Amino acid sequence: MAKKLIYLPQLVRTKIYKTGQTRGADDDVIYQNRVGRNSTVLIPYEDYEICKQAPSENGQYENGFIVLIRPEDYFNSSSHKGLKLGKNMLVFYETREQWVKYPPLKKWEAATSRKTPLGGEYVARIPATTSEGQSKIVKGFCTSLMKGAGIRVYEYSTQQNNNNCKLQLEVLFWSCKDIEELIKDAENPSALRNYIIELKNEAKEKGLYNRKELEQARIVDADGYTICPLCLQHISAIGFCRKIQQAEGRVVPDLTVTEVSLFHIRELRTGEFNHRPYNLGWGHHHCNVVVKDSGIEPTLDWMRRVLITNNIKTL
Repeated sequence: MAKKLIYLPQLVRTKIYKTGQTRGADDDVIYQNRVGRNSTVLIPYEDYEICKQAPSENGQYENGFIVLIRPEDYFNSSSHKGLKLGKNMLVFYETREQWVKYPPLKKWEAATSRKTPLGGEYVARIPATTSEGQSKIVKGFCTSLMKGAGIRVYEYSTQQNNNNCKLQLEVLFWSCKDIEELIKDAENPSALRNYIIELKNEAKEKGLYNRKELEQARIVDADGYTICPLCLQHISAIGFCRKIQQAEGRVVPDLTVTEVSLFHIRELRTGEFNHRPYNLGWGHHHCNVVVKDSGIEPTLDWMRRVLITNNIKTL
C-alpha cells in the first residue's frame, strides 16, 4: 500500500484496520472475538458442501477449518462426508437437551487446538437456565490464550484480499466530495495531493479503481464521489470522525460510533465470500442499521412497501 496510510486521520486509520477483523463475540459463543478474517474457519456440518472450498486459488483456508456437527447428526449417522472427529470435525453442543440426550462419550475430551489434531472431540456452549437453577456449560476453547474455536465462515477473507479491500477503502475515503476541507488543513497539502494521486494509481494498477464498476456497485456516483450504498447521498469525509447524534435522554458518554461505517453491498452470507473489493463501501451508520444483514435490494423492497402502505407517493 502506497505509504501505509500515513496521511489518514487516526479514526479513519482505525476504521480501515478494523475492516480486516471479524465482528465481536463474547465468551458464551464459540467464535473468536475480533480477530483477522483469515483465521481458522468454523463450518456448520450442514453447510460443509458449499463451504469446503475457500475463495482462493488452491481452495484452501489459510489457517484451516473445523466442521461443527450437532450431536444428533453425529450419533444418528455412520457417514460424515469423509470428515474425521478430532481431526477436522467436532461435535458441538448448544442446548441442554442435546447434552442430556447425546452426552459426550467417556473417552472424549473437550477440544483445545485449532490445528489438526484438535486435542478433543467436542465443544459446548450451553446457556444457564435460571428457572431450573442449572449453570451454563462451557467446554473447549475457553482459556485466555485459546478463547473461541474460530470465525464464522462467511466472514472469511484471505490476507491478500484483506489488503486489497483496505487499499480500495482508503481510496474511497479520499474520494469524498468534501475531502478538500481536510486537504487544505493538512500540514503539507501539496504532499497530500501527490500521495492521493499515487494511491489511486496503485489501486488502478491492481485493478481496484475501476470507476464504472464502483458506480455500478452503488459505491461512488457518476462523478466518482463516494456515496452511501443505500441512500446514495454523498459520504462526508468529516463524518468519518464525527460521532452520531444521540437521542435526548439516551446519551452515552463513551459512545464510539461515528456517522460513517463499513458497508457490504451484497450482505455476508454462508456459501458466499462477500468481504471483497467492489463489494465494500462506506455508508451512513443509520442506513447500515436499516439494512443489517438483509441486503440492499430486499431493504429497498421493504421500504417501498412501507411507503405504499402509508399512502406516500414517490416521484
